[in-house]
Amino acid sequence: TQAAPEYRKIPSDLEKLYVKNEAGEMVPYSAFMKVEKHLGPNEITRYNLYNSAAIRGLPAKGYTSADAINAIKEVAQYKLPRGYDIAWEGLSYDEANRGNDALYVFGIVLVFVYLVLAAQYESFLLPLAVLLSLPIGFFGSFALLQLMGLSNDVYAQIGVIMLIGLLGKNAVLIVEVAVQKRAQGMSIVDAAIEGAKLRFRPILMTSFAFIAGLIPLVLATGAGAIGNRTIGGSAMGGMLIGTLFGVFIIPGLYYTFAKMSDGRNLIEDETFEPVSEEFMRTSESSLKLKLRAINKQLKKLMKREENE
Repeated sequence: TQAAPEYRKIPSDLEKLYVKNEAGEMVPYSAFMKVEKHLGPNEITRYNLYNSAAIRGLPAKGYTSADAINAIKEVAQYKLPRGYDIAWEGLSYDEANRGNDALYVFGIVLVFVYLVLAAQYESFLLPLAVLLSLPIGFFGSFALLQLMGLSNDVYAQIGVIMLIGLLGKNAVLIVEVAVQKRAQGMSIVDAAIEGAKLRFRPILMTSFAFIAGLIPLVLATGAGAIGNRTIGGSAMGGMLIGTLFGVFIIPGLYYTFAKMSDGRNLIEDETFEPVSEEFMRTSESSLKLKLRAINKQLKKLMKREENE
């Protein structure tokens, strides 16, 4: 049944309605309920079929998105009541669920580079002289970002990836020359010093030219300036510190690992020099043989012409 319209015009009329209790008696609604006005949401949003409220924000200056995600997780553990939970969406969802995937990728890349260098130098120890020279560049990268008030976001990680290749190249140049000098009969100390001497100027010239090219990014303004400054600052700080300290650290690392690997070639019947150098010498020798053959043929032709 339904009450007549005149008995349900206003909300307070609900208190005057009656309902039967367990004893069969008629009891008014006012005996066990009270009508009050409360503001409610204009719309109800749901996430995975649960009632939800969207919260959006940005990390404070000097903090990364990963720091913000961890802070929200810690607060949610002791602040949210029973039955409530948090969920992520968008880029935060990918970052929260993937976790430290970037570290695994960096690890796989370093292992691959290590194996390539091990084949190049025919030693499992000499590649460590290259790889262990990279952390000093990471320190410079993050130090400059901290001084500039920038966060360690995806732009900074792109700069670090670029930095790894450039600093690794500097280390390879010094170690390569040192290995060649060692193969020519120099002592390990003299080979390390000679490698640093011969590659000192080229490394400084290319590194400072690269740093000069990053200045417009570091001083960028306008739309997208934060991303440009982050990439530039990450690469510039790492390149500057990595170059200035690397030219002194890399020869020392080479001396340490060359001393440990002395007489322990991976292939015993080959000379103590990189495989690439052997290929270059083979190609040069074959070219010289061809040139000699051509010269002999030319001389024979010239003699025939003179006789005729």
